[in-house]
Amino acid sequence: MIPTATWPETSPSLEEARRYCRNLARSHYENFVVATFLLPSALRQHLYNVYAYCRISDDLGDESGEPQVALERLKEWEAELNACYLGQVRHPVFIALRETIDRFEIPIQPFADLLKAFQLDQVKNRYETYAELLDYCLYSANPVGRLVLYLGGYRDPERQLLSDHTCTALQLANHWQDIHLDLVRLNRIYLPLEDMRNLDYSEADLRAQLCDARFARLMQLEIGRARDLFHKGLRLASLVEPRLALDVELFGRCGLELLERIEAVNYDVFRRRPTVSKWARTRLLVSCLRSLFVRRYSS
Repeated sequence: MIPTATWPETSPSLEEARRYCRNLARSHYENFVVATFLLPSALRQHLYNVYAYCRISDDLGDESGEPQVALERLKEWEAELNACYLGQVRHPVFIALRETIDRFEIPIQPFADLLKAFQLDQVKNRYETYAELLDYCLYSANPVGRLVLYLGGYRDPERQLLSDHTCTALQLANHWQDIHLDLVRLNRIYLPLEDMRNLDYSEADLRAQLCDARFARLMQLEIGRARDLFHKGLRLASLVEPRLALDVELFGRCGLELLERIEAVNYDVFRRRPTVSKWARTRLLVSCLRSLFVRRYSS
């Protein structure tokens, strides 16, 4: 059931709202961790609140069944967001999120941008060029990283740009992981059509799940772009306080690992959906901890 399909008759308490967001963040399957144990405890609940907003917004776009229904539900959710900034809240996510917004003085724009991306998904399902796809990521991915930076007290353009690199790369990695699911379930193709034409790989080939030399070259191109962005974004970890740096670096390292998983199946994402296993996440966590320790005590 869509989380906003029914509204509470009475508004929950702040503690009930916090628990709602916490449970949602902890229970939903993801390739990437929501928060590590080193994240400052004072930030943890606020990150859960932001995640719950993002999670429900995404589900409203992808799980509503029909584009028109999705647009209507997203409009309802947008109205709740606007009401939240006027101090009028009733849904548990916004009750909890209002506390976060006030505490960190977060503007409405990144929250609104995310909804713009999910609304765009209902009316646009093809992207002509890579640049056009990057424009989509400005709304679908980059606001998430900027929200995390607000929680850390960072608002400067340099850190925001580095965060954008990582978030865009994560979005691209998720697209390449889910090429088959996006096409079959949602009739969406995020592979730039221009790149497909240049490699003589058609939509019919994609629907036929042809993983041949043309598709391999296409995936090499797109994975290379995502990998370059991940490497650019990793510098952000050295520009935030150590406990937040672990989560920042882990996002990037998990994304790079996902790209390697796609390569490990010879790009055949049609027959096996590559994922980052729990063991791999644990290994990456240890590696990031070691890297954090070295940077902190060698400087």
